[in-house]
Amino acid sequence: MKRVADLLERITEWIMAAMLAVMVGLVFGNVVLRYVFNSGIVAAEEIARLMFVWLVFLGATLALRHQQHLGLEILQARLPARVRRACAVVAHLLMLYALWLFIEGSWMQLLIGMETRSTVLRFPMAFYAAAGFFPAIAMTLTVLVNLWKILSGAPEARISGEPHGLPTTGPHGEPGAALID
Repeated sequence: MKRVADLLERITEWIMAAMLAVMVGLVFGNVVLRYVFNSGIVAAEEIARLMFVWLVFLGATLALRHQQHLGLEILQARLPARVRRACAVVAHLLMLYALWLFIEGSWMQLLIGMETRSTVLRFPMAFYAAAGFFPAIAMTLTVLVNLWKILSGAPEARISGEPHGLPTTGPHGEPGAALID
């Protein structure tokens, strides 16, 4: 299971890199065309905007997988282990609820977007809603797997505030020094 998730992550990173390269090329090319030749690529802005929306949501999915979203780690690190675990369960349940709302809303937008077309390229506006819908499903799976690990007491469960493989003492035995670095 982890190998599949790692493979999907690697594929997502490559897709994101390709999208970023296309965005940079289109925007830079459009700027040069406008200022040098007084023309431009009409569809460049539309494609760049769509790719940017997808980059944001795909990046959010990867950030969630690696616990790189903003959080209150300093506060949680000071809580006792049982309270920290309880906070993690509550936080995961709240995330699942928020993701459900997001999935439901983006599904409705996806259906509406099937009827609406973009201005220049005439692609369905559902492509924008899909950028939120599919990553939200991936985030839901990520949260569910980690919640299961927390509830089952698996050692690889990710709980905010826990040092995850880092020593909890410094080189001279002082407590918490590794957490400060």
